[in-house]
Amino acid sequence: MAERGQATVELVAALPALLLAALVALQLLLAGYAITLADGAAEAGALALASGGSAAEAAREALPGWAEDSVSVAVDGGEVSVRLRPPSPIEGLANRLTVTSSASARPAR
Repeated sequence: MAERGQATVELVAALPALLLAALVALQLLLAGYAITLADGAAEAGALALASGGSAAEAAREALPGWAEDSVSVAVDGGEVSVRLRPPSPIEGLANRLTVTSSASARPAR
């Protein structure tokens, strides 16, 4: 009978570790989502650049509203680079997980 309540104590002790693991998993998923969005935005910008449009405007329009303040778009020649900070429950961590994606295009002949 000395072990009565042992499972409860172990659960309470393990709960912070489980919550931390869930937080890390969530942040990794959000970073992966940001990479996918940055890839699509860079490609949209490159396609706009190839057709004579504004690459920066097209890249920004390809992103959801929450990314409006978290994105920077650079155009260098025929290359469009999109830098995006993923959403994060921990703000300081999001700054360290900024993702970058590039796409290139040549003008249509």
